[in-house]
Amino acid sequence: MLCDAHNHLQDDWLAPHLDTIAAQVRQLGIAAMVVNAATEAAWPRIAALAAQFPFVRPSYGLHPWDIATRSPHWLDNLRSRLLAEPRAAVGEIGIDRWILDNARPEDLPPDHPAPAPLAEQTDIFLAQLALAVELDRPASIHCLQAWGQLDALLRAHPLPRRGFLLHAYGGPAEMVPGFARLGAYFSFNGSFLAEKKTRQRAAFAAVPADRLLVETDSPAMPPPAQWLTHPLPPSPTGKTVNHPANLAATYAGLAELRDIPLATLTAQVAENFARLFG
Repeated sequence: MLCDAHNHLQDDWLAPHLDTIAAQVRQLGIAAMVVNAATEAAWPRIAALAAQFPFVRPSYGLHPWDIATRSPHWLDNLRSRLLAEPRAAVGEIGIDRWILDNARPEDLPPDHPAPAPLAEQTDIFLAQLALAVELDRPASIHCLQAWGQLDALLRAHPLPRRGFLLHAYGGPAEMVPGFARLGAYFSFNGSFLAEKKTRQRAAFAAVPADRLLVETDSPAMPPPAQWLTHPLPPSPTGKTVNHPANLAATYAGLAELRDIPLATLTAQVAENFARLFG
């Protein structure tokens, strides 16, 4: 039983291939995937996928890149959505300094709104985190180049009793124990198998076994070419589109990194996934 802790199956890049993707996911034994929203507009699409495919676990939230798209009543709408769907998680939420300091126009979709300042990102993140605490839901957290700020926020505010996910964890290995004590799980992404991602691999060598998860972030963050088992046509801008079925290769790469049998890793991740997401 393979589990994808974080992806975006609702994305337009995957829509033309959805039937093929679903068939290949079943063939590989991918039993569950947490499908995360970035915008309020994506919430109904994810709900429809969850109704169509038993392996979809919905997760609703506002991504820090996209909070400018929210409606005036977004938080009430999010609460209503979560109350109506007891299995749903909260995500993708978080804070992101990279988009403020380093993003180029070509890094963002056309007509993307200007990124919100970190203070506004923080307010929206904390409102969603508080909702996860209130409703006892796991939260899937995004962070880029703001690990110190995230650590301070998590230490200063209540956290979900069942824990939270640091998706595609890219922080230092030295911060893993502190985050784990706060209740963090850490999902390994296939892109970390690239040769240059030495820092990320060092961090995941240090993650406790009972806090380890695996993700694709499909259609983003594809594994390097030698690990890409399920190619898809490129995006309209020529970017590689990450198939959710590349999850199996990501498991194999992580087992190799941690020098454990693939079956051992698979069983441990399934146990961890069930503990966090139910």
